[in-house]
Amino acid sequence: MIRSLTRLEAPDRLRMLLAVPAIAAAAAVLAACGSSGTSSASGGSGSTSTSTPAAATAGSLKTTTIGGATVLTSSKGFTLYSFAPDTSTKSHCNGTCAQNWPPVTGPATASGVTGTFGTIKRSDGSVQATFDGHPLYTFAGDTAAGQAKGNGLNAAGGLWHEITTSGTAPAGSSSTGSGGGGNGY
Repeated sequence: MIRSLTRLEAPDRLRMLLAVPAIAAAAAVLAACGSSGTSSASGGSGSTSTSTPAAATAGSLKTTTIGGATVLTSSKGFTLYSFAPDTSTKSHCNGTCAQNWPPVTGPATASGVTGTFGTIKRSDGSVQATFDGHPLYTFAGDTAAGQAKGNGLNAAGGLWHEITTSGTAPAGSSSTGSGGGGNGY
């Protein structure tokens, strides 16, 4: 039988009251992941450390150490990822996937990084940056520079991995068997 909140015993009321903020937080995270990522790719000044990585423009990339691995990041410090189902010539992340995992657009460079940068043409006609044949993405769930919340996620039909520069797989990731360069595969 369903009991009203006022008739619940004190420990039950406390558990219910503590669950409400957790449910609200989970709903906010899900809503953020499902958002359209409408921020522009202007790359202008005035950005803050809490800006989202949506519609990242490649340009000059950087590296940073996250969890003991040296990873490629956008110029704003957001971790870059690859999607296991992609090939060296085609991105398989479009529509809602690309809203949650914004492609890094345009050609890319990074000083001091060994590997090959290139580009592919996406199905919508835009140009996406690649590293060692892997199309590059940011993750909408990374809300601040230096985060790698997307690493190892199985989402949108495949595994996502941070792009490392060491030539070894990131800690806790498994090989996809897709071969490729020195970026964690």
